[in-house]
Amino acid sequence: MTAVLDARRHLDYGSRVPANVLRRGLATTIPVSALPRASSTISVTMFVLASLAPSLLPRSALTQALFTGVLAAAGLGILVLARRLRQVLIRPSASRVPRESVRLPALLGAMVATAWTIVIADHWQDSLRQAMGMNNVGPGHWMQVIIGAASTFGCLVAVGAAVSSVAHRLGWIGSATTAIVLATGLQLVAGPAVWEMMSRSYSDSNDLVDVSLHRPMSVALAGSPPSVVSWESLGRQGRRFVAAGEQSASIRTYVGMNSAPDVQSRAALAVSELERAGGFTRSAIVVTVPTGSGWIDENAAKGFEERFGDDVAIVGLQYSYAPSWITFAFGRSAAGESAAALFEAVADRIAAVPEALRPALYVYGQSLGSVGGSAQFADAADLNRQVCGALWAGPPAGSVMTDGATVLANTSDPVVWWSPDLILHRPDLSRAVRDAPIPQWIPGVTFLQAGVDLVSALNFPAGHGHRYGEEQGTALPDCDLSR
Repeated sequence: MTAVLDARRHLDYGSRVPANVLRRGLATTIPVSALPRASSTISVTMFVLASLAPSLLPRSALTQALFTGVLAAAGLGILVLARRLRQVLIRPSASRVPRESVRLPALLGAMVATAWTIVIADHWQDSLRQAMGMNNVGPGHWMQVIIGAASTFGCLVAVGAAVSSVAHRLGWIGSATTAIVLATGLQLVAGPAVWEMMSRSYSDSNDLVDVSLHRPMSVALAGSPPSVVSWESLGRQGRRFVAAGEQSASIRTYVGMNSAPDVQSRAALAVSELERAGGFTRSAIVVTVPTGSGWIDENAAKGFEERFGDDVAIVGLQYSYAPSWITFAFGRSAAGESAAALFEAVADRIAAVPEALRPALYVYGQSLGSVGGSAQFADAADLNRQVCGALWAGPPAGSVMTDGATVLANTSDPVVWWSPDLILHRPDLSRAVRDAPIPQWIPGVTFLQAGVDLVSALNFPAGHGHRYGEEQGTALPDCDLSR
């Protein structure tokens, strides 16, 4: 109470309360200078609100916390860099007085804005979860997000402060030299070492034989005793694909990267295997382009078998054992080369079959497989001339020629959204099936949100995210015999 009277007495006599002390009695012990600058508060809050913008897929608390914490730290980092650049380019005025009086209002406004955005985000997350048959989030979810985001933000700010301190001691020349040395070492030593370690890990995983899978005995399957392709050489995904076909009457041919030394010999081996199994006597042959690791979706295979009543031969050729995102970024051409080699080899062999007995030829690819599958066709007319039909499931945005093909895309699939073009332009969802609420496109922000959703795109049931069902096979069109 004495402090309140003291403050009023100063005001009555025209005395000025120190700028670093709040004028309200209950807050006289809280120095304003202890609060963050208004510009810092505004910058961090804007990035926090961006992180809470509507996503394509439901988020776990951990994913949201990390995203919010990293984005908030990035917002503060950008502001700090801008301040330092301004100091270098513009000499600060000595008469300029810091506006500390706006720090508290800015902080209170940020808290209100963030709380309101969390309420909106909670409703959005629940609407996504209801559409996908999942349980709603609760208060505990958002408490984990807040604590995790604050911890992530604090750690990153501490690291940034440490780096800034070291850079200040080294000076501009020392910092630049250190950065060049570190970048060179990363590129020439650490980078290749990490890449070699990852490649070896993926290769070892590809070679590892799952003891729960049994070598098929059916003559219609690759890797069986009469097959010209050994069971061990099929790779991890190839063995899964053929083993799953043991109970069906269709033909499943697969050639792994270890089955032959190069792509052309692997394609020739695939045709030989099709010949041995009787694939060219079936009513249809589906050239299937796997994803990066060699995976062929079992839902698609079942769909083909349903579509053609098991009177179908499915053939696939592995071109990588790394995950799709790595192959997409660093070895995308391998998908196209492999698909072209297999397609040409199969098409040439079909051409040698009497016209009345020729099987219908189809091409299918999911995700990166659709990129490789579409790369061999110049345009829609070329596609329609060479095959009865093509089907692309979850094609990456802007990377696949969709004209003339059947396209399956979920509106909640970040793969069909995400591309650099999304930063400034709305996505084209004209051929996508609406499976969940569609978020409002926000320039830049939607690009970041879709990028985060890529991490969990496969963690949902078929029909949502980057998961597709048996319609991948049943949607194949009839062959137009009039062409």
